Amino acid sequence: MSVCARPPEAALAPPLLNRANPLSKVIAAMIVLFALLLSLDLVSAGVALLFELLLLPLAGLRLGVLLRRGWPILLAALGGAYGTALLAEKTGEAVFDAGPLLLTTGSIAAAAAVLLRSLAIAVPGLLLLASTDPTDLADALAQRARLPERFVLGGLAAMRLVGLLVQEWQILGQARRARGASGGTRGLSAVRATAAQSTALLVQALRRAGRLAAAMEAKGFGAGRRTWARPSHFSRLDFLVICGGIAIAVVSVAAALLWGTWNPVFW
Repeated sequence: MSVCARPPEAALAPPLLNRANPLSKVIAAMIVLFALLLSLDLVSAGVALLFELLLLPLAGLRLGVLLRRGWPILLAALGGAYGTALLAEKTGEAVFDAGPLLLTTGSIAAAAAVLLRSLAIAVPGLLLLASTDPTDLADALAQRARLPERFVLGGLAAMRLVGLLVQEWQILGQARRARGASGGTRGLSAVRATAAQSTALLVQALRRAGRLAAAMEAKGFGAGRRTWARPSHFSRLDFLVICGGIAIAVVSVAAALLWGTWNPVFW
C-alpha cells in the first residue's frame, strides 16, 4: 500500500452535519423557518436560500443530488409561484398582457418571493433528512426533547418502513409485468394500472403496519419506562449548529430590513 494513501478512517469520515445531534439540527431548522414565515419578500428568502445551499457539502450533498431528491418540492414551488403571478395584485408596469392573462412587475416579484420562500423552507428539511439517521433522531427526541416514547417509536418504525415501500412498489411493478397485467404505459390504461398497483401497495402497507404494531406491543415497546442503548448527548458542534441557524435567520431578516423589502405577513 502506498504511504501517501489516506487511512480508511479518514476516507470514511462522515460529513460535519452528520455528526451533529439531530435535535440541534431540528432546532436550527425551526429557527430559520420561523424567520422566513415572518415576511414574504425576495431578499430574506434569497439570502436564507443562499446560505442553505452553501451548507450542502457539510451534509455530504451536491446540488444535483438535492435536485433529484427534491424535484417534487421544486415543482410544487413553481406551481405556487405561477398561481401567485396570476392572482397577485397587479402593481407596477405591465410585462405581459394577453387578455385575461396580465403579468406586472409587482405580481412577478410576488411570485419570485413565493418561489424562493418555499425553497428556503424546504431545503433545511432535506438537509436534515440527508444528514440524520432515523434511530439517532428518535434517541434525541425521546431523551433530549422528552417526547412521549410511544410516539417516537411509532414514528421511527414508520420512517424505517418508507424504504420498504419503495422496494415493494418496484416488486409489484415487476410482478404485474411478468403476469402481463401492466396495462400499457399510455393513456387511460396506464392510469388504471397505476391505480391498481397503488391499491395493492396500500393493502400491503396496512397489513405490515398491523403486524409491526402487534409485534411492538408484544415486545413491550409501549409499557413502562424505557432504557436506551445509545445515549444522546449535546456537544460543542451542536451549539455551533444552533448558532448557525440563528445567524442565517438574523442575517436574512437584517438584509431585508436594510434593503427595504421587509414585508411582514402577520400584522
